[in-house]
Amino acid sequence: MPQYPSVHFEAASTLAVVVSSNEPLLFLTDDQRIIAASASFCRTFEIDPAAVPGRFFSELGEGEWALPKLVSLLEAIASGGGHVEAYEFDLARPGRDTRKLVAHARMLDDGDRDHIRLLLAVSDVTDARAEARLKDDLVRDKAILLQEVQHRVANSLQIIASVLMQSARKVQSEEARGHLHNAHHRVMSIASLQRQLSTASGGKVELRPYLTQLCRSLGGSMIADPERLSIRVTVDDSAVADNVSVSLGLIVTELVINALKHAFPDDRAGMIAIDYRSSGNDWVLSVIDDGIGIATGSEAPRAGLGSGIVEALVKNLGGDVQISDADPGASITISRHGGADPASGLSYAV
Repeated sequence: MPQYPSVHFEAASTLAVVVSSNEPLLFLTDDQRIIAASASFCRTFEIDPAAVPGRFFSELGEGEWALPKLVSLLEAIASGGGHVEAYEFDLARPGRDTRKLVAHARMLDDGDRDHIRLLLAVSDVTDARAEARLKDDLVRDKAILLQEVQHRVANSLQIIASVLMQSARKVQSEEARGHLHNAHHRVMSIASLQRQLSTASGGKVELRPYLTQLCRSLGGSMIADPERLSIRVTVDDSAVADNVSVSLGLIVTELVINALKHAFPDDRAGMIAIDYRSSGNDWVLSVIDDGIGIATGSEAPRAGLGSGIVEALVKNLGGDVQISDADPGASITISRHGGADPASGLSYAV
């Protein structure tokens, strides 16, 4: 190996370790003159190994390594300024693609302050960064596509709801008109749910804005006189998985629709209160109205479609249902406490 006046004698074992390393390495003096370069460094960056020893670091290649920031960092290390970990930079070489590199550098401390040595390791992370960007782009594109699909679904549901309302105006049968109105309200509530979910991120849905907007939509479509009837929503800071939020939203929808249809006859004034509280994995959802209350015995209404929907959703959530007299009105409480058994037999007609 050629010797240069400014390069002090180095142990043959040290030079052998550097030259034979599988990692791109440079062994430097404190003034950044190259003592040795690994074969991996020369191969990776297409540099003639014979032309490396004795040259200054900034003279490598065609001068593309003369990067002021990196040179300054090496100077700082040689002056006792610690070390460099994962310094990322671009290497632009004439006629070649720009490569993204990561440098690690430190001073080799053998106790001899008169002969400071630096070790610089350089890794090419161009392909890894490109792959990461591609993955990020795919994830972002997928999220955008999913959001677009959700918007289209919500729009389609609103179109269906509009068709149902047009059909309800045309039919002569009061019973058929009632069924069409019920279908319209349910479709509109699902459309509202879909729009809320399209804004959720990370698979979690904040329940306070979610249920508030849902009930606002229900009130807007079903309450003709807001001075007479109102819906109040009280929810803590809970956030749940999107599939759980769908079930809770549909339960609230069915129970609110039920109260609006049955609890306030003859233009009776009143309010429906929705409350949700959670603690760990336990939660309680209640829907309470101050209407006429629940009929019992022979006057009790038969279970309807909404009752079956709520029963299935509560069972799926592993919850229990309690129905009681709110004096005045009715109280429906759905709760889940640890391993509570799913409830069945819901009898409050919807």
